[in-house]
Amino acid sequence: MNRTTAILAASIVATTLSACGSNSLFSRDRPDEMMVSRQAPLVVPPDFSLTPPAPGSVRPGGETTAEQTLRALFGGPAPRSANETAIISSADGERADPGIRSEVGSPGTQVVDKGLVVRDILAAPEGDGREASAAIPGA
Repeated sequence: MNRTTAILAASIVATTLSACGSNSLFSRDRPDEMMVSRQAPLVVPPDFSLTPPAPGSVRPGGETTAEQTLRALFGGPAPRSANETAIISSADGERADPGIRSEVGSPGTQVVDKGLVVRDILAAPEGDGREASAAIPGA
């Protein structure tokens, strides 16, 4: 046991000391991190007779960024096709209230008769269910 310990210790010391030396196996050409390359000087662009915009003035495009984004995503306003116009006129769509979506989305509006069970489920208090109880009808 004494001999194996000595051999193991000698090999560890030799490996550790070999890492400190430099030979052709471990020497690589690395870039010098302290060397700084020079950049080309900044060039002033030619004057194109442009004047800076006045603060608070209207943008030349006439559209806000949000409008430009919506136009890019969904395209501009397109006329309705003949089929779409026929479907809307047969559904009497010209008479529809344009603000109906905001009324339907209000919490006071009940759009669909949900029934008693669904209303009880939706009106149940929030919780983890520890206080929940089930009653079997007819028992």
